Amino acid sequence: MSAAVSCAVACVLVLSVQGLYSPSDDVVDLSPSNFDREVMQSDSLWLVEFYAPWCGHCQRLVPDWKKAATALKGIVKVGAVDADQHKSLGGQYGVRGFPTIKIFGSNKNKPEDYQGGRSSQAIVDAAINALRSLVKDRMAGKSGGSDQSRQSGSGGGASKKDVVELTDDNFDQTVLNSDDVWMVEFFAPWCGHCKNLEPEWAAAATELKEQTKGKVRLGAVDATVHQVLASRYGIRGFPTIKVFRKGEDPEDYEGGRSRSDIVARALDLFSENAPPPELLEMLNEDVLKKTCEDHQLCIIAVLPHILDTGASGRNGYLEVMMKMAEKYKKKMWGWLWTEAGAQMELETSLGIGGFGYPAMAAINARKMKFALLKGSFSETGIHEFLRDLSVGRGSTAPVGGGALPKINAVEPWDGKDGELPVEDDIDLSDVELDDLGKDEL
Repeated sequence: MSAAVSCAVACVLVLSVQGLYSPSDDVVDLSPSNFDREVMQSDSLWLVEFYAPWCGHCQRLVPDWKKAATALKGIVKVGAVDADQHKSLGGQYGVRGFPTIKIFGSNKNKPEDYQGGRSSQAIVDAAINALRSLVKDRMAGKSGGSDQSRQSGSGGGASKKDVVELTDDNFDQTVLNSDDVWMVEFFAPWCGHCKNLEPEWAAAATELKEQTKGKVRLGAVDATVHQVLASRYGIRGFPTIKVFRKGEDPEDYEGGRSRSDIVARALDLFSENAPPPELLEMLNEDVLKKTCEDHQLCIIAVLPHILDTGASGRNGYLEVMMKMAEKYKKKMWGWLWTEAGAQMELETSLGIGGFGYPAMAAINARKMKFALLKGSFSETGIHEFLRDLSVGRGSTAPVGGGALPKINAVEPWDGKDGELPVEDDIDLSDVELDDLGKDEL
């Protein structure tokens, strides 16, 4: 191996171990051990990049991110998290792709997504604009910290409708008679731990409202006011969190008190109780639009023509899809299928091109990007495809035409084998066979 190649390999190895930034940079290296102290407890505005060392876009961002950090030194803090190494920290802020940049401003519990350009100038401009907003909030008396005078049922950064106020009067009807899963916090307004939990509880309630479509709900009981309720469930310390599922005894929540811990447990509860997603046949445009626009991703399979597989072959493919939908149901993705040739505009927009069935694509309708299954249409192949999508890996491309394609209205599959079209019989009784060989003049 040549010296140049050895050096390149060594550099790659060092890069993968140490991340993309060094202590000599003006970019602050952030991890679970220092994130709360450096960012959450800071009065400064922070721009934080969540990256993976192997990510090409992240590598290309490095010089501009460093340049912006140097330009903003002493004005705005600029940090970076190796989210491939510190997955818990990336998961806490819903990082699903790299690089993800978040702005931690006046309300540190609700960082904003940075959607601007990747040049140093664009980053600096966004930071200055965010700084102006932070100053305006402070001038107006707004604070991002936790409220020290907790109101019964109030959820910090979330509205009252996200954290439900529960009382002696409404608890049975709202919680015990509900088909939804409930996580209920029993608190006392004077309790310091309760005050610390409040913004995390509120942020989790808001996130879960969207992620579970309201199937896991968070409530709060002021146990100093509603003492009958607190006594019924043996509340002796604050905060106490209990999980309620219809027809089952309540269980104590023993997990962490951060938003991510609460959300993670709630999603586990949701997946335990939720049925698998529906696997829908793409019968018209409304089915495609609703499925793709209502979910972060929609997984679409284009299956071979029924004449090529028969009913048993098609059902085999659908069974594989249902198993994957069950496996990934916590992701809240939409699942669709169509027959090869039935939706040619869709196939063209996804680059499937009329061959290679069965095929599968995952569409992000918000970004109008898609990824294609490159492996086998099997449980193993699809699992690897979806796993890579879950962590932001895999190549994507823009949807052809920049919009969801036109969908033809089709009849639903009847579950039977296909039948060849019947040709009309030709009646030859009136044909003079002796004349067939003669040419007319």
